[in-house]
Amino acid sequence: MWIGVVTAMPQLITAGLSDGVVGRAVAKDQLDIELFNVRDHATDSYGSIDDHPFGGAPGMLMMAEPLAACTEEAISKSPARAPKTIYLSPQGNTLTQAMVRELSQLDAMVLVSARYEGVDERYIEEYVDFEISVGDYVLSGGELPVLLVIDAIGRLVKGTLGNEKSADDDSFGDNLLEGPQFTRPREWRGKSVPSVLTSGDHAAVARWRHEQALLRTWQRRPELLTDRRFNSTEKAWLKHHVNKKH
Repeated sequence: MWIGVVTAMPQLITAGLSDGVVGRAVAKDQLDIELFNVRDHATDSYGSIDDHPFGGAPGMLMMAEPLAACTEEAISKSPARAPKTIYLSPQGNTLTQAMVRELSQLDAMVLVSARYEGVDERYIEEYVDFEISVGDYVLSGGELPVLLVIDAIGRLVKGTLGNEKSADDDSFGDNLLEGPQFTRPREWRGKSVPSVLTSGDHAAVARWRHEQALLRTWQRRPELLTDRRFNSTEKAWLKHHVNKKH
């Protein structure tokens, strides 16, 4: 997969990809990340990429032309025709694992990272296919959201993870949180690992893990279960445990 990043601070993206699972995937060319600096497309001798918004609103806005020229450069370097251009914005749809899976099927995309108070609306209308938000909070720029998107997508690119099944078992993989996990020693400060996990019964372990994922999701993020289709076994198990809690 090829991902072009339009940014005024490429060093932040480079630092974020210097290590870890996705960083190693980039080093092995399993994931191709190319950075494009908006400042290279400034149209004046001062290297300006931002200006005061019309109407007297506070702060500064990124200007349309440097962003447009930088985005066009990124699109021209894409190995795929017409890559999707995605703007990281608090006004976008919230990033979910389902969205990540859809994005991971693309051959190429351009991620746009803004600074200041945002970007000229005309640029969005002209170039952006859709916007993505990583949550309802304020950040200094779009570089961290870009890294979040790259990391989430990168985990699903074939060959990125040592064990491909890891991505399937992650939280949100089936609209469920991951259940509790344990490692050595078997007993720690008087607390023991659940006996089913050391039983050697693989079917029982798989069933226990699934049940714990259901229960933890109901307890901590019940809204995730709203659109989930439950089989009869899951319905019976949840009903039994939910009733026990009341």
